[in-house]
Amino acid sequence: MTEHEGPTLHVGGADDELAARIDRELTAFNNAATGVTDEADLTVRVVDPDGELVAGLTGWTWGGRAGINTVWVRADRRREGWGGRLLDAAEEEARRRGCTEMSVASFSFQAPDFYRRHGYTDTGIRDGIPGGHVDHHFWKPLVDDPAGVLRVVALVDLSADPEAGRRYEDDVLALLGRHGGRLERRLRTGDGRTEVHVIRFAARAGYDAFLVDPERVALRAALGDAAPTTQVLDVHDV
Repeated sequence: MTEHEGPTLHVGGADDELAARIDRELTAFNNAATGVTDEADLTVRVVDPDGELVAGLTGWTWGGRAGINTVWVRADRRREGWGGRLLDAAEEEARRRGCTEMSVASFSFQAPDFYRRHGYTDTGIRDGIPGGHVDHHFWKPLVDDPAGVLRVVALVDLSADPEAGRRYEDDVLALLGRHGGRLERRLRTGDGRTEVHVIRFAARAGYDAFLVDPERVALRAALGDAAPTTQVLDVHDV
């Protein structure tokens, strides 16, 4: 009797068919999970009079968000402002599609300062890039905050019980969305005893509602003396 053969695993190089299939499957999964089905590619192309490529940008838009995958300018046409024009065009198209923010990553040997000059804010880095370099991650809002928007910085002291405090913060930060809030950044000190949260609310009323959310209140009560202590500062861009 021959034993039934099961699936086999293959390791290889580039596989366009595999990449296309996984992309379709993940897109379908994401759409089903979020109910958002407007994922689309975003490209900007610059060509010279002979049709040769001068510069280009590739990216994506989905669910009110936009991202840049690659930006390139031909060596002989650099320092002519084409990079900035690519960004401007991509951002304008993203706004036309209803996007409110753009994200991008850049190795330290590429152009992190270029993105900073164009209004992008550092959100974090990934170490370990060959040659001692790092991968910088950036974010930029594509719309001005409307009147009434509240941005706060929370300084969270977890020292009473760091592990329990971190679990608590995981749970309560997940409640922000129901009150029009969004966590823009979450930072933690090396000893794990302090966190910094940058949070944006569509209105102060949302922040007030978040503070008295019954689930948040119950979670905090359950911790008792181990609950984190927090100092909250209202902040704005300068």
